[in-house]
Amino acid sequence: MKNDPGSTVARIAEVLRTRIIRGEIAGGAALRQDHVAQEFQSSHVPVREAFRQLEAEGLLLTLPRRGVRVSMVDRAAVKENAEMRAALEILALRHGVRKFTSEHIARLEQAQDDCARAASLVEWDAANNLFHDILSSECGMPRLLAVLKQLQLTNSRYLFSTGFKRGWQPRSDHDHMLIIDALKGKKTDRAVQLLSMHIGTMERVGFVAA
Repeated sequence: MKNDPGSTVARIAEVLRTRIIRGEIAGGAALRQDHVAQEFQSSHVPVREAFRQLEAEGLLLTLPRRGVRVSMVDRAAVKENAEMRAALEILALRHGVRKFTSEHIARLEQAQDDCARAASLVEWDAANNLFHDILSSECGMPRLLAVLKQLQLTNSRYLFSTGFKRGWQPRSDHDHMLIIDALKGKKTDRAVQLLSMHIGTMERVGFVAA
């Protein structure tokens, strides 16, 4: 049975994505098709497609005469990322909040519990991303969600770069609980205000929940 080319592309993209987000491949590092193809025992075709996917996500750049390189995450990029997320997550929440049910609230509470119980930065980042995914999930705007996913990747890269340098400590997130309480009380404006402040803290003070 032949391997599914689509699954090969997905596997290569997922592994490279994880390495880039966690800083195992540094910003500015070169990626060569032949080396990646050899590692995954594939042809160059799925590698090129995986590179295209990661470039669309903002993780790779194709530069003239320099080939494919990992994009950089600097202070300016973090500031821009936080400002865009603050605006777009608010937009998504405002459009979707009227569809929220008790099930959405329960899922938010579970994601927050997972944040609080996380034993590693990997676990906390996954739970934190899920919390924000749920907040945006009902907006009915697929292109907006695609942009938010890309912004989330940059956010995770920044958290891993600072978190690993400073050392991981288990943490809870009071902001998440305040947002949940506002949503329970049908206080949309309050939830939006809290979300905006919450996202903005990342750009201002560094490694905090975003």
